[in-house]
Amino acid sequence: MKLASLKEGGRDGTLIVVDRALRRAVRATGIAPTLQKALDDWAAVSPKLAELAGRLAEGKAPGAFDLDTTALAAPLPRAFQWADGSAYVVHVELVRKARGVEMPPSFWTDPLMYQGGSDSFIGPHDDIEAGDEAWGIDFEGEIGVIVDDVPMGVSAEAARRHIRLVTILNDVSLRNLIVTELAKGFGFFHGKPATAFAPVAVTPDELGEAWDGARLGLPLISTLNGKEFGHPDAATDLTFDFGQLIAHAARTRHLEAGTVVGSGTVANRDAGVGCSCIAERRVRETIEGGKPVTPFMAFGDRIRIEMLDRAGQSIFGAIDQKVVRYVPPG
Repeated sequence: MKLASLKEGGRDGTLIVVDRALRRAVRATGIAPTLQKALDDWAAVSPKLAELAGRLAEGKAPGAFDLDTTALAAPLPRAFQWADGSAYVVHVELVRKARGVEMPPSFWTDPLMYQGGSDSFIGPHDDIEAGDEAWGIDFEGEIGVIVDDVPMGVSAEAARRHIRLVTILNDVSLRNLIVTELAKGFGFFHGKPATAFAPVAVTPDELGEAWDGARLGLPLISTLNGKEFGHPDAATDLTFDFGQLIAHAARTRHLEAGTVVGSGTVANRDAGVGCSCIAERRVRETIEGGKPVTPFMAFGDRIRIEMLDRAGQSIFGAIDQKVVRYVPPG
C-alpha cells in the first residue's frame, strides 16, 4: 500500500491511496482525512486503506484520478517528532578522518541522533529555499520510517514491529552554518532547514524481499543537475538498523504515532558507488588530494533522489528539487 498527501484541506493535507505504478490515486477521506489520523488508529484504519488500495488496483475505486506528484506535500506534511540518526558510521568516520580527528570507539556501538524540525516538512517538488549560497547548500539522501506508538524502553527487536511506513527523504543541510553551530557545543538549528520527502510512503510489504524488517536493501540514486552523483546500497555498511535506531530514540521517552526516524546519509565504504551528499564527496577529495573540489549547490541547481525496485520501477517516486534564493517578506 502506498500513501500520500495532497496539498489541500489544511496544513496536514488530504490523505490519498496511490497505486503501485504511481499513476492513479484516490482520496481516502471517508476512512481518514489525514495520514496522521490514520497513524493514530492504525490497527483499525489500515485494513480499510488496504481494501481501498485493492479497489484502486482493480480500477473500481470511485473518484480515482491521475496522480500529479507536483500536487503532493510530504506524506506527513508535519509530524510530532523527527529524529534523524547517523546509522552509516563509515560516513562519520570519513568526515572525521578528513579533519584529522580520531573517532571515539563508542560511535560504533551507540547511535548518533539529533531531533530535527518537524513543524513543516516540504513536498517532493518544492524548492530548496536559501538566503545565501555561502551557507554551503547540500542535499542528503536518506531512508526514513514512520512508526505508530512506541513504548519507552522498547527493545530493538520489538521496535521493528512498530514500523508502519517506509520512505526516502532529502535532509537538506547548510554545511557552513553547521560548522559554527557545532562549535557552540549545542547541536544543529539554522544548519538544518525544512526536510523534503518522496511523493509516497509505503507499507513494508510493498518492498518485498528488499526489506528484512529493519533495513532496505536497494540502491539510493542521487542525480545532481542531470548527472548521477551516487547509488550506494541502503543496506550495505549500515551500522545501526531501524530497530536499533527506534529503540535508541525511545530509550527515555515514549514515541507518539507519526514519529519519523531517519537513517542519516546513505553511505558505503566503496567509493565507486558515489555519495548521497556533497559533503562526503568533498571529504573523499580532501583525503585523496588534499583539498575539496566539488562545490556545494548554487541557485538554479537541481537534485533528484529516487529508489528503484529490482524491476526498475520507482518505489516512492522521485524527490526532484531546485535550489532558489529566498527573499524575506517586507
